[in-house]
This record gives sequence, structure tokens and C-alpha cells, in this order.
Amino acid sequence: MKYANSNNQTGLPTTLLPWMMWVLTLSFFAFQFILRLFPGLMMPQIMQQFSIDATAFGFLSAMYYFGYAGMQIPVAILLDRYGPRLVVSACALVCGLSTLIFLYTNNWLIALLGRFLIGASSAAGFLGTSKIVSMYFPRNTYARMIGYTFSFGLLGALYGGKPVNYLIEQWGWQSVLLGIACVAVCIACAVFLFGKNEKISSPTNESFSFNSLFQLFKKPGLLWLAFANLLMVGSLEGFADVWGVTYLMKAYSLTKGDAAGAVSFIFVGMLFGGPLLAYLSSKISSFYVISLSGLGMAGLFAVMLYLPNFINGYILCMLFFVVGVLCCYQVIVFAVGTDMVTPALAGITVAFLNSINMLGGSFFHTLIGSLLDLCWAGGMENGCRLYEVETYTYALLSIPATAALGAFIVGTLKMSEQRKA
Repeated sequence: MKYANSNNQTGLPTTLLPWMMWVLTLSFFAFQFILRLFPGLMMPQIMQQFSIDATAFGFLSAMYYFGYAGMQIPVAILLDRYGPRLVVSACALVCGLSTLIFLYTNNWLIALLGRFLIGASSAAGFLGTSKIVSMYFPRNTYARMIGYTFSFGLLGALYGGKPVNYLIEQWGWQSVLLGIACVAVCIACAVFLFGKNEKISSPTNESFSFNSLFQLFKKPGLLWLAFANLLMVGSLEGFADVWGVTYLMKAYSLTKGDAAGAVSFIFVGMLFGGPLLAYLSSKISSFYVISLSGLGMAGLFAVMLYLPNFINGYILCMLFFVVGVLCCYQVIVFAVGTDMVTPALAGITVAFLNSINMLGGSFFHTLIGSLLDLCWAGGMENGCRLYEVETYTYALLSIPATAALGAFIVGTLKMSEQRKA
């Protein structure tokens, strides 16, 4: 694909415009990780502010993923029609305003709405950056640029852990969240002012459509793959995103900063996991790579949950690093899914799989919160429920159990494919 001509409203040289657009949209993709992880750092304060239990907190966290998953395909359609400049800037602005709504309300329903809108607007982060890559960079660089996008985007997840917790300790969570909202508005203004006003062509065969989506429901193998993927995301979207910090503080007697730093190693592992698992999938079946990743995550989580007295901080970080590597099985899921459909359905298939993948966050946050309340021993502290280490252990066992089930489903799909062959 050719770059845009030199007569653009930014005044930038032609060769710099693609990189400017990529950096602007990438900044929003990285930024949304901070908002995604923020509730996990402020669990007691949020529960106290709204007088809620773990079930309600899990549902609050899940609202982000409901919004993110639900907007995957609509945002993809909007990007096709209006271009990244308008869509990404609008979504970044909504993200900032929704953060302010969440910050300044004491109404539970409005807080849920704010969290939902944050997730819905965050959907433009990765999709917008992918659209920029496909529009402005040569096709033979697409895979490499998407790899760069994931690597730099995950830096937002790293900064969203211990560094943000340090800022919270210094300035208070309200001030930090206000600053985060201002950053979102600044990103929106930068994308709108410095981005190129794209002239979108008429829809092509690669454009997203709901008619194409309905065709996916006629492929049971793809649906089972999506369901297995949902069951296996607990390590990332259930533990790393929200519940991990509080659990490590209780089970491993870590400070909040150290617990957030340890969890961040999951995201460090993901920086290396994509290329490594992609290489393994070229040597053995992709189905086997996905299944082994699920079983590996299940085993490592079982060790973490049942052997806290035998694991020090360094071993814990190494364990989470390996978990992060295995979490990149999702990249292989996208590849397997697109192999199941015609080339014309590849784009909508990735959006569908990513949407179901993000629904996994809603599933695990709701499930873990409900299990915490189900196993609650009755303790209270500062007007909020106090959950013991054993209670967390029972609730978090859902992560390795479902990961093993997902691995079994993928293995069954492999056997079905062999029988068809």
C-alpha cells in the first residue's frame, strides 16, 4: 500500500506521516492498559467508597470487558467508514470523560456506566493502530509492525502496575485518576489535530459486516475454539488485571508496590511469548501449542496457589514470566481461527475471536468475585468484607481449572481435524 501524498494538512514529509499516525494511535493503545489495570490497585478504596462486596467489585471490573468486547466489531466498522483519525480521537475523548464520571460519582449505577464506557472506547486502541498499519505501511511489513505494536503497547501494562501504584501512594488515587483522564483528553486532541484526515474508499471485500459475522456461527469448530480461548484467559484477564495484587499481598506478605511489580512480569513474558510460540507452532501443530500452553498455565497457577511457603519473590517473578509467555497462545488462536475460514472472512474472524477473548475478563471477574463471597468467613474491616488467604485460594482455583478444560477442548478439536483429514 502506498503512503499518502505529500499534500497533507499536517505539513509532514510523506515518509514521516505513517510513523506519526502510528505513534499517536499506539499511545492510546498503551494508555488503555493503565485504565484496565487501575481497579486492581485500588480494590479496598473502591469497595469502601461504594460499600460493595467482592461480587459487586468483580462485576464493576467486568463492565470494562463488556464494553471492550461489545465494541470490537462496531469500532472496526467505524474505522472502515470514517478512518482512524476521527474514530480514535473520539474514543480517546470518551475514555477521558468516562474516567472523570467514574472518579466524581458516588452513584453505583453511574460508576458502572463509566467503567463500561471506558472499556467501550478503549476498543479503538489496538484496532485503530492495526488500521493505521494496514493503511500506511507496505503489506510485507504488516506482521512486523503488529509485533512492534504489541511490544510497545504492553509497556502501558508495565507502567500500569508498580509505577502507577507509586504515584497513588504519593498523590492519592483520586489525583492520579484525574491525571490519567487529562492524559486521555490530550491524546484525543493530538490525534485529531496532527492526524491525517483520511479519505476512506468504498467498502471492499475485506470490510467488516454483520452479514459476515453470521457466517462464522455456521462453523462449530471456530465457536469451540473461541469458547476454549475464553476459558484460558483467566491468568491474564482474571489474575493479572485485577485480583493478583491483592492475593499476593495476603498470601505472600508483599507490599502493594512489590505485588504489582511481580504481576507485571506476566506482561514482560508476553513481550517474548508471541515470537516464541509462533516459532513452536511452525514446528509442531498449532493446536498442540495452544493445549500445552493451557496445561502449563494451569500447572504453574496450582503451584503458586498451594506452595506459597516454598516460593520466594524471585521464583514468583520467574513463574509469572513463564505464565506471560504462555498467555501468548492467543496469537496462535487468531492464526488457527483464520485458517478455518476463507480469506474474505479473516478480518471479521480476528475481531470475533478478540471479542470473545475479552468477554473472558467479564466472566472471570464475576466468577472470582462471586466465589470470594460464597467462601467468605464473615470477617469485616473498615466496613468492608475481609477475605482470608484460603478464600482467595478457593476462588482463584477457577483459573487453572478452566485453563485445563480449555486445553482439553482444543486437543479435542485437533483430533476432530485429524479425523476429517
